[in-house]
Amino acid sequence: MTATYTATGGHDGRVDWVDYAKGFCIVFVVMMHATYGVEAALGQQGFMHPLVEFMTPFRIPDFFLLSGLFVGRVIDRDLRTYLDRKVVHFVYFLLLWSAIIFLVKGLLFGDASLRELPMALAMAFIEPFGTLWFIHMLPIFFIVARLTRRLPMPLVLGVAAVLEIAHIDTGYFVVDQFCARIVYFLAGYYACRQVFQLAAWAQGHVRLALAGLAAWAVMEALAVHFGISALPVVSLVLGMAGAMAVVAASALMAGRDVFAPLRYCGRNTLVIYLAFFLFMATSRVALIKLGLVTDAGWLSVIVTLIAVTGPLLLHLAVKNTPARYLFVRPEAFKLVPGRPKLQPAE
Repeated sequence: MTATYTATGGHDGRVDWVDYAKGFCIVFVVMMHATYGVEAALGQQGFMHPLVEFMTPFRIPDFFLLSGLFVGRVIDRDLRTYLDRKVVHFVYFLLLWSAIIFLVKGLLFGDASLRELPMALAMAFIEPFGTLWFIHMLPIFFIVARLTRRLPMPLVLGVAAVLEIAHIDTGYFVVDQFCARIVYFLAGYYACRQVFQLAAWAQGHVRLALAGLAAWAVMEALAVHFGISALPVVSLVLGMAGAMAVVAASALMAGRDVFAPLRYCGRNTLVIYLAFFLFMATSRVALIKLGLVTDAGWLSVIVTLIAVTGPLLLHLAVKNTPARYLFVRPEAFKLVPGRPKLQPAE
């Protein structure tokens, strides 16, 4: 495994192509929320809509696959350390940002009362606030990976694949998303070596990798256009293929390092994910009221840019102040002291 990491290159002990891939994922997620929010507010679709639809089959699968890549490095550590890094870490941010989003949505844009906050935080474990469901799901996946690590890989991965193919719809968001996404997280865990080998191969075979990406893009576009991308089995194939396409594209970008801002986004995925809602919602409302941009497509682009850069600027502004705990877990909330100041969502 060490050789594979080294082959991909990295800055400050990080793997560059992984940061690029995470940057892709977080921008895609913000773009989706921004575009759908703008279109709903304006009652019309813009030129961003087809792009967002194109990304639907692989946007979230890729995010979870990347999150599972490094589980093998910590899964056999003592239980206290594992729970601290992979469960308590995310629970802290889930509760903190659930409270922040509740206050913003409820007190500024609605008629909620502070008396409802404790119940809202309790409900966050059952039905998390819309944009926080990813960090709600990650601790569950990490626990599942730990509990099943002694079981045969084909059995665990096979059951996870069946859950995705079944397209289970219970009406409970957390249950349905668990069934739909666990296979991608476990695939990242079990196939970590193969994923890194793909990245290394793409960097060593640029023309073939570009040809493969072009073929994949055509296949993906046709499946979305003809409405078959969400069919059982097809959704799993497209999810995995799209995740591999992002890996290959990210490896090519890392080999030339000409898109450093995207890599920076990938290194601060958690920061963007936690706070983008605030900047997205406020900028959308403000821009629509001002009426300076009326085209749904361009407004979606502007809101996406604000929602991505806003959290990064906020993080820079508060990182040396007490407000840094918006993005940094305090020592008091750690089971194992001395953790790094900021752990990405991986």
